[in-house]
Amino acid sequence: MPSLRSGLLVVSALGFAAVAVAHGAPHSKAEEAIDYRHSVYHVIAWNVHRMGAQVEGKAPFDKDAFAVQAARVAMLAPMLPEGFPEGSYVKGKTDAKPEIWQNRAEFDELMKKLAARSATLADVAKSGDLAKIKPAFGDLTQACKNCHDKFKAD
Repeated sequence: MPSLRSGLLVVSALGFAAVAVAHGAPHSKAEEAIDYRHSVYHVIAWNVHRMGAQVEGKAPFDKDAFAVQAARVAMLAPMLPEGFPEGSYVKGKTDAKPEIWQNRAEFDELMKKLAARSATLADVAKSGDLAKIKPAFGDLTQACKNCHDKFKAD
């Protein structure tokens, strides 16, 4: 039955190709980097928004869920800088400003602060003490804002 196997391989290959096309596979290394960083930011935002709702009293505080969300952000934040390689600015494809690559040292420092503050929040979140969590969460969101204000087009 080699023809059946060959047929299945062809169908599988075509299926994977169709999925890649349907998802708008990146056309360049720069677009791949943009897709990477967008993906990481989306997961971070998902978790930060849920934590924010709890901190603001818009959602019930669930210490276990909050700790998981904080740990996710702490794991992801250090992954962000690799999503900004030289040459990965593509006008119209990203909200990142070209100033990231013109002021790379400053950008990298802000990324380090984000990673450090997310790690602090994850540690504090383990306590389940909302009074301690709120300021740590505020420090994290301020780190986000500091970078967005300088390096993200809105």
